Amino acid sequence: MRTVTAVGHRGDPYRVRENTLPSLRSAVERGADAVEIDVRLTRDRVPVLLHDATLKRLWGHDRPLAELTYERVRELTRDGVPTLREALDALDALGAHRVMIDLPGATRESVRTVVGTVRECGAAERAYYCAGPVTMLAVRTADPTAEIALTWTSLAPPRPALIDAVRPRTLNYRFGLISRQLTDRVHRDGMLVSAWTADTRRTMRRLIGAGVDSITTNRVHTLSSLLRAPDSSGARPS
Repeated sequence: MRTVTAVGHRGDPYRVRENTLPSLRSAVERGADAVEIDVRLTRDRVPVLLHDATLKRLWGHDRPLAELTYERVRELTRDGVPTLREALDALDALGAHRVMIDLPGATRESVRTVVGTVRECGAAERAYYCAGPVTMLAVRTADPTAEIALTWTSLAPPRPALIDAVRPRTLNYRFGLISRQLTDRVHRDGMLVSAWTADTRRTMRRLIGAGVDSITTNRVHTLSSLLRAPDSSGARPS
């Protein structure tokens, strides 16, 4: 029987500012099986946790990350933006064995840097990567053994040549695209199905009923509670 993995989207962002160490800690403490983080590089090529290209939304500074050194980022955010290394170490200390690394705005060079950092931290066995085809092809080149969740935004299946090149373990869909027909098809093709980003109980239940393997959510406590409820259709299968 399949078990649905609860993934905390950028940590636990409805309670604690996203992509920060306290947010990751909160997600794990509130039931996340895995935590999704976004990684970008500073001007001096330090991988840090940030989804947006600038510090404006989260930190109030309309400054592009790519133009800032890591030390300057630390100053502007009062050490609020952790490095990838700090995040991996913190999750390891918390006993969180899975981390989903999203790579917005990635280049081949930045992918190599991130993958190299994951290896240096001894986290290659517990990390997996998600993004679109171009970025995942770069990950596959950088690490032939990496686990990949290929983000796919169409109901049409990926072309066989792309699947052969990327070799994803998972296809990662926006939750509105998910149906039983889709999950059955992907499972027949030998892959798992993950859904993002589901935040209501109704949507979570629908996804569980459709047979997904993983759900990424901003409300990980809600999802975790639903999955562990003995009378829920989303209870952990035995």
